[in-house]
Amino acid sequence: MYWSLRYTEQVVERTCIMATESTDEKKNRQLLEQLLDKPGNGTCADCGAPDPTWASYTLGVFICQSCSGLHRNITYISKLKSVLLDPWSDSEAEFLASTGNNKAKARYEQNVPPFYYRPTHTDCYREGLLWKRGKDNGQYLSRKFILSEREGVLKYYNKHDAKEPKAVMKINTLNATFQPTKIGNAHGLQLTYLNDNSTRNIFVYHMDGKEMVDWFNAIRAARFHYLQVAYPGASISDLVPQLTRNYIKEGHMEKTGPKHKEGFKKRWFTLDDRRLMYFKDPLDANARGEVFIGSKENNYFVLPGLSSPCQGLNWRFGVTIVTPDRKFLFACETEAEQKDWLAVFHRVVNRPMLPQEYAVEARFKHRS
Repeated sequence: MYWSLRYTEQVVERTCIMATESTDEKKNRQLLEQLLDKPGNGTCADCGAPDPTWASYTLGVFICQSCSGLHRNITYISKLKSVLLDPWSDSEAEFLASTGNNKAKARYEQNVPPFYYRPTHTDCYREGLLWKRGKDNGQYLSRKFILSEREGVLKYYNKHDAKEPKAVMKINTLNATFQPTKIGNAHGLQLTYLNDNSTRNIFVYHMDGKEMVDWFNAIRAARFHYLQVAYPGASISDLVPQLTRNYIKEGHMEKTGPKHKEGFKKRWFTLDDRRLMYFKDPLDANARGEVFIGSKENNYFVLPGLSSPCQGLNWRFGVTIVTPDRKFLFACETEAEQKDWLAVFHRVVNRPMLPQEYAVEARFKHRS
């Protein structure tokens, strides 16, 4: 319905323009429409999308609506007009006629290295504004996000016109999960990625639920492409579960320090596959610490209760995670919570480790 209405609006707008344009403007518009039928001009000069409806009268090329958004960020190089809706002067139309996509690309791209990848309209690409929670003050502010499958990254910018991104999230470690309750918005999304092998959380939302779902699906599409390249022999059924994942469990527990002599402190815990992370607050950007939980074949065990005498204990229901290097002691407020955490920890240690998980374990040991 939206696109039908939008198309009707454009037809009406174009009819009105044609009724009021001068003889010269009408001649130039007809010339531009004829130019679109010439070889090379029928597809976007940038991405190859069919039927471009915009043109740069400083570069002499025809481009699609999607790429026109990028050209608007480089107005010192490229100035745009709509082929169908804007009036064109004689000099602008003549320049397009003397140049066109093929001549312009031969001129501007003659020194492009042969290994350079040319983006296409089928590449996963998305750009838009999301409300992002500040790392330090907790205030949500509008930020520009760009997802590029070609670059394999999701970027966000602190200012809409900023040239350099504030953060670059690589697709290979990126995860997205809906968190409406935690974020306090029906369309809240939590993004996580690895930064120097530490987990970084970014909390975003959009008032339009469809917009947020579209971002979620775009991230999954980019992840799918990455996994297809990384694991060319894998089946679709093997890859789909790896696109995005919900956390196995989240909630509060208390923890003590490595010497088991420090008082227990209440922390928010998130179990993300084999990474157990703890935060002072559920909406913290960075984890205070992380514990890798391997398999029992590799000497990882989970025990009910606390294996060492402890002080400063407020909650009575203990959980001990034994790793090859040390023991981690936690406490739950209720017996039901203790049983829930024990159950999910047991599922993790009873699952054999995958080859790539050994590399994650090695990074944890190297970091500690």
